[in-house]
Amino acid sequence: MEAHGRREVHDAVVVGGGPVGMCFGILLALHGADVVVLEARPERLGHTRAIGIHPPGLRVLERAGVAGALVAQGVQIGEGVARSRASGRTEEIARLHFDPPVLAVPQWATEEALESRLAAIAPGALRRGVRAVRTEQTAGGAVVRCEDGTYAGRWVVAADGARSPLRSCLGVPTYGHPLRDAYLMGDFADATGDGALAVLHLEAAGIVESFPLPGGVRRWVAHLDEPAVDPSARDLAQIIAERTGAALDTSACTMLSAFTVMERLAARMVVGRVVLAGDAAHEVSPIGGQGMTLGWLDAEAFAPLIAAGLDRGGSSGGSGSGWSQLWVATERERLRAARAAARQARVNMTLGRALPPPLMAARNAAFRRLYGVPWLGGRTAARFTMQS
Repeated sequence: MEAHGRREVHDAVVVGGGPVGMCFGILLALHGADVVVLEARPERLGHTRAIGIHPPGLRVLERAGVAGALVAQGVQIGEGVARSRASGRTEEIARLHFDPPVLAVPQWATEEALESRLAAIAPGALRRGVRAVRTEQTAGGAVVRCEDGTYAGRWVVAADGARSPLRSCLGVPTYGHPLRDAYLMGDFADATGDGALAVLHLEAAGIVESFPLPGGVRRWVAHLDEPAVDPSARDLAQIIAERTGAALDTSACTMLSAFTVMERLAARMVVGRVVLAGDAAHEVSPIGGQGMTLGWLDAEAFAPLIAAGLDRGGSSGGSGSGWSQLWVATERERLRAARAAARQARVNMTLGRALPPPLMAARNAAFRRLYGVPWLGGRTAARFTMQS
């Protein structure tokens, strides 16, 4: 229920204080907007969920003023290698070079850097423990009604996650469906000797992925035939040992998570004076790590338009067919990018599914031949790192 004691008015109200919402708030503040960022969680989570920052995302973070701090903390992944034991011994199937590299850094560190930057340029902008209930259009903008009051803005950004209550109350339709893939993921002390390599183990029972993290930690992700029920670090270690031969120290597991995959894309991203961003606009599989970067690219695209609308004034943030067409074109491009990311995520998941050993061996042989062609390897690397 909404409390009536608080009412604030700002240029822009950003709902959601995760990586996308805070980045959006920073970019708006850098454009001179009076911005408030509302976050339901009273404290920042300490889990290392999303870890991959692709080169286009790092470009946005550079504009936000946090890239340097994250690069200093993270691991730069310049190569990825695919291996397989389908032949009875571990063989290298393909090797891809990432130029620029992908940055691996725990999400809590990314959020910490963004929060610090937002506090430096817009003190007090982040409001924790504020839960948005709905949004409504007004003559001069939109209002966000929360459990503790009302926040009015000439623009509202809904970066409130895949189950976005703001998207729901606006009546924006979505399309998509749950996917049949399930995964078990955990962070362990790295005893592989693979250093900064990203490794894909293409095995008949399902793919196992591993990625380096700062502090001598490696993330392991295993594809499962069905969702894990009450899994343990020992369960994941056993799966990895059976498929790859790697031995993990279960006492050194710092995170464990089982998840299934949903694909959900919004039909629109702009409704009046409300802009949907991040998972509120496009929920894609985390396999491939494109979701967070996709949201930052939303912020990069829309923040300058919102700021220009504030400068132009007027109830519509500007007038003329050219201005309207610019918004339409930007929305169309971001929707296209979301569809492309969803397609790539589906490809990534298909690659990870179990195959009978003879088919796995045949596919590995085909990959070995294909990715021996330099231009094809370069093109694949660019696609995996969101540069094509």
